[in-house]
Amino acid sequence: MATIVLQQHSALREHSSTPPPLTPTLTLNTPRSATPIPNKHIPFCPPGPAPSTQVVTPPSSPPQKSGLFKPTSLLYPPHAHRKLLKSPPIYSLDCDSLAQALNHIAEQPLPPPTSVFPWLHGLHPNNQTQLQFFVARKKSLRRTPKCLRAITIIKAGGDLSRARIKGAVAPDEVLSLCDDDKKGFLDCDPQEGFSVRNFHIQAAKIAQVSDIIIYGDDHTDHRIIRSVAERAAKVQRQWKKELEAQGQMPETYHTFVLTSPFEDFERAYPELVAVNSRGRPTGHFLDFLHQERVEMCAMSKASEISTGVYQGPSPNPAIIPPTDGHDPTFDVFVECSDHANMPDTKILSFKSKQLQTRCNNDPVHINFPSSGSLMPSAYRSAEADGILAMCQWIYNLTHVPQSPAVPCTPDKDGDIPMTELIPRTRNVLFHCPDGYTETSLLAVAYYMFAEGVPLHDAWIQLHTDQKRNFFAYASDVALLRSIEERILHESPAAAAEKVTTPPVWLSKLDGSLPSRILPYMYLGNLTHANNPEMLKRLGIRRILSVGEPVSWTKNYWESWGRENVMFIDRVQDNGIDELGPEIERCLDFIGREKDDGCATLVHCRVGVSRSATICIAEVMKSQSMSFPQAYCFVRARRLNVIIQPHLRFVYELMKWDELQQERRGEKVSRELEWTTVAREIAGLNRPYSRA
Repeated sequence: MATIVLQQHSALREHSSTPPPLTPTLTLNTPRSATPIPNKHIPFCPPGPAPSTQVVTPPSSPPQKSGLFKPTSLLYPPHAHRKLLKSPPIYSLDCDSLAQALNHIAEQPLPPPTSVFPWLHGLHPNNQTQLQFFVARKKSLRRTPKCLRAITIIKAGGDLSRARIKGAVAPDEVLSLCDDDKKGFLDCDPQEGFSVRNFHIQAAKIAQVSDIIIYGDDHTDHRIIRSVAERAAKVQRQWKKELEAQGQMPETYHTFVLTSPFEDFERAYPELVAVNSRGRPTGHFLDFLHQERVEMCAMSKASEISTGVYQGPSPNPAIIPPTDGHDPTFDVFVECSDHANMPDTKILSFKSKQLQTRCNNDPVHINFPSSGSLMPSAYRSAEADGILAMCQWIYNLTHVPQSPAVPCTPDKDGDIPMTELIPRTRNVLFHCPDGYTETSLLAVAYYMFAEGVPLHDAWIQLHTDQKRNFFAYASDVALLRSIEERILHESPAAAAEKVTTPPVWLSKLDGSLPSRILPYMYLGNLTHANNPEMLKRLGIRRILSVGEPVSWTKNYWESWGRENVMFIDRVQDNGIDELGPEIERCLDFIGREKDDGCATLVHCRVGVSRSATICIAEVMKSQSMSFPQAYCFVRARRLNVIIQPHLRFVYELMKWDELQQERRGEKVSRELEWTTVAREIAGLNRPYSRA
């Protein structure tokens, strides 16, 4: 790279050498290698009506005059930087200048949401649906905001798997790479349909209001760097002319080239590097996909639900850190999956023999059907027999001391592997990738069998007494209800209860419980909120309804007390209504008597956008987390439902992050920029998006 750097100045001026053609590269559109977490899904979030005379919306923040918020940048004006090319103008940037510019921009407060929305939603001139919803009454909202001045870093060549600066994107994520120069910036605004969750367009949107920095590594041809820089500079100039032709007065942005070797930047400022020159993550960049899995494994860490029986995620050394020596060792791993068949008595007998003849205490593995895979309308008595046989087999392993293992055959040196000499009980782990979804059917059934409790008590006790967050399906509820009498009849528990009329709240249960985000705060949907008896069993005594009121009888209102229910009115999930002004009031309600052993349910209609926004804000405040950390924390604990705060709510949470840093007496500095946050969220959701 050093040789290329020395040549970059002249290379940008000499046109004798033809640069290689620009082609699409590794981008956000390239599938991520990691598989999505099973059973997660993106629910439909109704946007709610646009503001009208019939729908009252909260008052907007005072209008921001352009002169009141003026961001600054160390890259503007660019006179302090050496000019590499006069037309189009391209400037040189060294390591120190780049680091100072990035740190400075991270310390600049984001403009108020009212200054950048609805522009960030994407307002294509041909998309009448989006335009009518957002700007029908005020066409000036289509204008590019002048209060934004960002930095877009483009890695020439587009290989972001190595030598990646934090926030760097590939050229084809922001620039049109076709030969038609009229294209300029990527035409990212959706031409049809309506969405307030266009996270995937934010890199291209922000590039329009950015100074652009081009860099490469020691594998990047200097002609590619030159070509991308020239294209970016021409596009910036052309874009300004287009806006001026529309009657706008846009700011002037410039293109820079990092003329220092990437290795020098990496050595001097490792905290600004996401992936080093060897292709290894540095740990200085919060990768949402990895962080979600870390949080999920922490949330669903294996724990004992009954004597000798544990529930947790499938062992994964890449995510789950090494144990400290205090975690149990498991003799039997029961993996629950959609592809497993119900084990019969022959298989169970064979597995028992494996336990007796195994060497070196190697665990025995057995498969079991996952939650939701057995339909009560179609199951046969064989399925019921299989569930009972499995429960009995596990109970015997964990309660009746097993005979010593049979000595193994001597190895070639004549040594006999050490075997067990004293009978003992076994430890069994129910596991699946996320630690809770596929194992829930077996976990609830076994808990009913081993503890001798009916279905409704098992469902609650696993969550409250055993502290397990789990998700099950409505079909699991129906199946277990149909075989409940037989499970309790054959239960070995001396005081096994008899089947009684199930409580009313069980008939309203669709399988899912509200999600425990913090000990005193749950996140759920309107169905959860309208099942107050179930909420009381979970220890929930207060309800925060965000935009969606509960439908309770008079008796429920009297028993709960109206002071324990708070309704945030006039907030629809439409990308227009604000939640920021309501956050303080909501968190004060959640925090009221939070140490009294009771909890608050925060809900909207689906439990993924408005209410999730409030929960993220509380986690940021109470746990001193940044927005990216809190987002992944809540996302993992919402179990199989993917949280979906829309663009404006995410932006408001990033502003909330700034406020929390100020209140903690810290220097305000964003962990990740808006473009990177949006890009990471888009990457997280892409595997679950409907084709």
